[in-house]
Amino acid sequence: MKKINLITVMAFVFLLSHSMKAQTETKIGAFLAYGTEIENIGIGGNAEFPIIEKLTISPSFIFYFPKEETGIKINWFEVNANANYYFLEEDGIDVYGLAGLNYSSVKVKYDDRLGLGDFSASDGRFGLNIGAGANFNLSGNITPFAELKYVIIDGGQLVIAAGVKFNI
Repeated sequence: MKKINLITVMAFVFLLSHSMKAQTETKIGAFLAYGTEIENIGIGGNAEFPIIEKLTISPSFIFYFPKEETGIKINWFEVNANANYYFLEEDGIDVYGLAGLNYSSVKVKYDDRLGLGDFSASDGRFGLNIGAGANFNLSGNITPFAELKYVIIDGGQLVIAAGVKFNI
């Protein structure tokens, strides 16, 4: 039984490493994003790890700039774990669809100015991502990209992002 398990694991590792050679390189990147629910700009970081031909795993993080409205401060960030499927690779543009998981955290703080007392609350929610993006393959190790995704969560949020990825 141990031999069968060892052979199975070795075969899986061989197939995975063989399929990785046919893929694009691993990339890390930075971007600016705009969220329609928070109505604010954020900065983010992402990575892209090839799994099999045309499929990558792409984790990302977005921190939206703190926002203050009538004495209420809002802090919002999100963590994403997406899978990107490349369905069109033509003329230096690679178009992909994405789907994945989202975790969003919001903290609201009210600083009392009227003698009513201070108040703060925070909440974290899990949701789903669905969207599309495109990499613009220029010569060199830098790849500009743009992405549009919808986060299916309470209230929902459309996120528009653009930035660059670096081959490593």
